[in-house]
Amino acid sequence: MSGGLSIKGLSAGYGPIRVLQNVDLEAPSGEITVVVGPNGAGKTTLLKAVSGLIAREGEVVFEGEALPAQPSAIVRRGVAQVAEGRQLFPQMTVRENLELGGYLLARGEREMRLQRIYDFFPKLAERRAQLAGTLSGGEQQMLAVGRALIGKPRLLMLDEPSLGLAPKMVDELLGIVRRIRDDGVTILLVEQNVAKALAIAEGAYVIERGAVVMQGQAGKLLKSERLRAAYLG
Repeated sequence: MSGGLSIKGLSAGYGPIRVLQNVDLEAPSGEITVVVGPNGAGKTTLLKAVSGLIAREGEVVFEGEALPAQPSAIVRRGVAQVAEGRQLFPQMTVRENLELGGYLLARGEREMRLQRIYDFFPKLAERRAQLAGTLSGGEQQMLAVGRALIGKPRLLMLDEPSLGLAPKMVDELLGIVRRIRDDGVTILLVEQNVAKALAIAEGAYVIERGAVVMQGQAGKLLKSERLRAAYLG
């Protein structure tokens, strides 16, 4: 596969503890691919391994070339991750947090990208001078996504973006994820809200105990009896 992300035989964990075992996954260019599964299944570990935040074995290829293991080199290759928990700087303003995401850009380019983010997230434009720590949970999540987007990634990985958000805000956020996809960004989405995530994605994977147990078109998986029984009640 020339575009997008291709993972083959990925194993990763923490010290002697192996969390992922021999995972294969494709996130085609310009599509949303969602990864679902129970807590502790290895979904966050998968994103950390791709981002170079933990050691990995196996093949990780992005846009036809092997992805390096160093996080800074991965960012330069056009890969960004929004970690669970947002990890903003609460005592800095919305604008300052966004500018940090574009630290590799020339000043003129950074200003252009800032304006693009404000177009995507009008609420952030309204609150650009406000301290990040005083925003609502949903606004903080938008800021975390905006900060990742300012570097103009071609692959955006999102770890549980809807966690702790009200249902209306979840819908708004996932609508924004769709718009980011429509803007040409490939998205790998780890999400606990199975039905809503599958509804916006093209491809889907179910991970249990560190291994892929189901995969296919998101729409088909959403109708699968096995998935519905396990995750949708």
